[in-house]
Amino acid sequence: MSGFEFVFSLFGLILGLALAEGLGGLARALKASHRVRIGWPTALLGLFVSCDVVTFWMYGWAVRDLIPISWPVLFGGFLVTALYYVAASLVFPDDPEEWSDLNAHFDKHRRKVIGALLLCNVALFATVIWLDGFPPLTLRSLVIAWSFFPVSALAIAAKDRRVVVGCLLWLIALYPLSAVWGAGG
Repeated sequence: MSGFEFVFSLFGLILGLALAEGLGGLARALKASHRVRIGWPTALLGLFVSCDVVTFWMYGWAVRDLIPISWPVLFGGFLVTALYYVAASLVFPDDPEEWSDLNAHFDKHRRKVIGALLLCNVALFATVIWLDGFPPLTLRSLVIAWSFFPVSALAIAAKDRRVVVGCLLWLIALYPLSAVWGAGG
């Protein structure tokens, strides 16, 4: 087993649990959908968390040869993946039937969820810069990578749910955009 495999076994386990927690919450909400309105904001927040967890997992693979095996790396990775788990667990309520409309649950928890993902991405970018240097600023990196931070901050600060939904739509659109917009441009 390589050092990366050792370290990433912990990270992968927690990230997998985060995805399972989000999917379990979605399943509970869908089962209760005859009594509970899920709403677009909650669905978009769940999709955003899932996309970001998968992207973090992909980044882990991309920097596998650069990650030194040490206690700070292992503990830092644990903190970030634990934040992902907690964020995923807050998207849907434990008992959806306690809420008549999940938009109220969204309003109560979205700042914590988006804030946790913002912290995870700050940690990821800081780590990538530490391991590989500052990436070149291109139009692609400005749009796909760097727009994440102010748009996430706006989603946290905004009081109007429509603004938050717009931010979530932008943030979610970044994932497929990064797949179709080649790294060279």
